[in-house]
This record gives sequence, structure tokens and C-alpha cells, in this order.
Amino acid sequence: MGSTPGRAAAGGRGEGDRVFLVTGATGNVGAELVRGLAEIGKPVRALSRSGRTDGLPPGVQAVAGDLNDPGTVRPALDGVEALFLMPGYGGQRQVLADARTAGVRRVVLLSGLSARTGDTGNAVAGYLIDAETAVRESGLAWTAVRPTSFMSNALRLADQIRKGDAVRVPFPDASTADIDPYDIARVARAAMLSDQYRGQTLEVSGPQALLPADRVRILGEALGRDLVAVGLSHEETRTELEAFTPKPYVDAFFAFFVDGTLDESVVLPTVEEVTGRAPRTFADWARAHTTEF
Repeated sequence: MGSTPGRAAAGGRGEGDRVFLVTGATGNVGAELVRGLAEIGKPVRALSRSGRTDGLPPGVQAVAGDLNDPGTVRPALDGVEALFLMPGYGGQRQVLADARTAGVRRVVLLSGLSARTGDTGNAVAGYLIDAETAVRESGLAWTAVRPTSFMSNALRLADQIRKGDAVRVPFPDASTADIDPYDIARVARAAMLSDQYRGQTLEVSGPQALLPADRVRILGEALGRDLVAVGLSHEETRTELEAFTPKPYVDAFFAFFVDGTLDESVVLPTVEEVTGRAPRTFADWARAHTTEF
């Protein structure tokens, strides 16, 4: 593994030019964080499995690495000031140990609101709780960011929307204050830049709780179409989800949104408190992503 031709090399940096390493750099939050750090002039190293450069801002260094294989990540830790870490990977504890050895000063973990349940038997909450535990025990200055469901989950409806105006939605009665990955990234950026949020768990949400039908309607308004949500029964939801999602994760979603073990309908003030501005609305997100539908 090495730097992409034409990108800045990892070594030879001065104390004031230490790097900000973003794992999951091509994901919804990671890509926003890379852009957010680059736009304020921070040296950014973007780690993904592919190490691809397309879509990265100018000057960002792309590296390949797999969080399930810590040896592939280790070289990317050289000269790093702060690490943004994705959860749920087998190499997590070793990556954290290597980060400490490399002199990384802060780690910001992307977690999720379900970690607050403490339910280690839930497949989703369990891996998030494990990730948070590993970060707290790492010896690094840490911050955990726990978002509600992502607004970008609505992209799963894109194929249906391209085909017609009736949109089948799971968990039609679940009201959630979904958050734009942009806002998660802005909170994570703040935590990477200083020790102000050291040892804190920042729970973040969007500005309003919506039902799936509300989001479908708002998407329709952004697209200039009269979209109609068709709520799936629990049986239909389970059948559709299990076609592409492992059963333990489907069970986890049913625990959250049917059994009510997780309440994502509460609007939290954290985004505005940390960033100084209100989080983006779902209408904002929809207008920014119309080309993807």
C-alpha cells in the first residue's frame, strides 16, 4: 500500500501539518467528513478498501486499507493527528492499539443511537456497544458520535421511484428524526479538531420526526411528482428485508421499530450546539439528491 501518484506523501510532515485520517472515506458520512476537513485546509488522508481517488477534493491523499486487516491500515496511521473510525470491523482493537503506538491524539468513533440500549444481544446495538467499549479502553482521547437513522437511507427507495409513484415502505408507523450525513460529519469534524469533546458521547438527530409516508411525500415534492407511500405489513417487511439482509439484523430492526426498544423520534439539540447551526431538514436533503432518484 502506498500513496496515490500525485498525492502528498505520508511522511515528512511538520508538527503543525499532522494528518486527519478518515476511514470509510467513500461512505455517506466519511465522504462528507473528507470534504468538510479539506474545505478548511486540513491535510486529509482518505482510507477505503479500494483506495480510489475519484470524487476526492484536490490535495486529499487516498490510501487503501481494510479495517478487518489491521496490517493494511498501519501505514496510514503515520503522522496522524486524529482518526475517524467506522464501527463493526474485526481489526478494530488492533487498529486502535496501532494508532496509539503511532502517536495518534484523538479517535472519533461513528456509533449509533441504539448503543444507548445496552442490548448486546441485539445484532446492531451489540456491534456498536463493542466498538464504543474498544474506543474507551484504547488509551486514546475519544469521542463517540451516535446518530439516528440516516436521511440517505431513502436512497433505497430510488429503484421504486424510478418505476412508478407507489412506494412500498417498511415500518410505516415508525416516526424517526433522521439526520443528514452532512451534519454527522460536521459534528465529527468538530470532535477531531480539538479536545473539547474528549470523553463525550454526542447523540445527534435531524430537526424533525417524520413517518416514512412523510418522507415519500417530501421526496415527491422535490421531484415534482405525486408519490404515495404504501405501508408494508410486518410479514411483508420481514420477507423483503431478509432477501438481502442477514436475519439477526432484521430481528434488530424489528426490535427497534416494532417492539419499540429504540425511540428515534426525539429531536436532539446536539448538532446546533456543536456546529452553531440547525441541522438540515429532510426537504433540504431531498432537494440536494434529486439526481439520484
